[in-house]
Amino acid sequence: MSSLKGKIALVTGASRGIGKSIALELAASGAFVVLNCTSRGVEKAEDVLKTIRSNGGDGMVKAFSVSDSESVNQAVDEILKEKGAIHILVNNAGIAKDALFMRMKDEEWDDTLNTNLKGSALCARAVVRPMMKAKEGVIINITSVVGEMGNAGQAAYSASKAGLIGLTKTLAKELASRNIRVNAIAPGFIDTEMTVDLPESAKSEMLKVIPMGRMGSGKEIADAVLWLASDKSTYITGQVISINGGMYV
Repeated sequence: MSSLKGKIALVTGASRGIGKSIALELAASGAFVVLNCTSRGVEKAEDVLKTIRSNGGDGMVKAFSVSDSESVNQAVDEILKEKGAIHILVNNAGIAKDALFMRMKDEEWDDTLNTNLKGSALCARAVVRPMMKAKEGVIINITSVVGEMGNAGQAAYSASKAGLIGLTKTLAKELASRNIRVNAIAPGFIDTEMTVDLPESAKSEMLKVIPMGRMGSGKEIADAVLWLASDKSTYITGQVISINGGMYV
């Protein structure tokens, strides 16, 4: 399958978890994938790139902070100089600093909003100009089920992910006339490195609120990203696709 052959995709937070699954899936479909990570995640991102290449795909690692506009703009400029275009942006980078709202520190709130919401906005803004010039592009924002329904102890995370939904819909309206589609995916509980160490009791409590009775996989999210990035979804923009096993319907 090579539906994305010749396409350049930038995936933020691609060194592990959902971002890793997305990068692998896009590469398997023929895209050249730029794997963004933090400076601390370079080794893991390089491992992902090795897997991509061993499967016949290609890409490169680009370490930069999504919440710093200068870093984002420089990275995008470097990608454009080297590859000539960015056709697909997947805003996946995110952090969660959980605490009850009344106990939340300013820096915990700021760090979460800066990475999850501001970071996505900065990356989108950086790629939009070349996309508009090319009159084509796809932006996919990874939000969350808690951005739709809220969750006790996750005020900052929920607010950042809800904001991402608003950003998605606004950009979709602004950019549709230039043939740039902007959509979001809202995962529920997904089985990643972050959930491996959860106590079994916590996992069983999670599963009680999921009608399908299981966590989702990174590949199930990546499959939806691939569909939105491909020419199978050319009349879809401004939408939020919820992938949560029925947890929030």
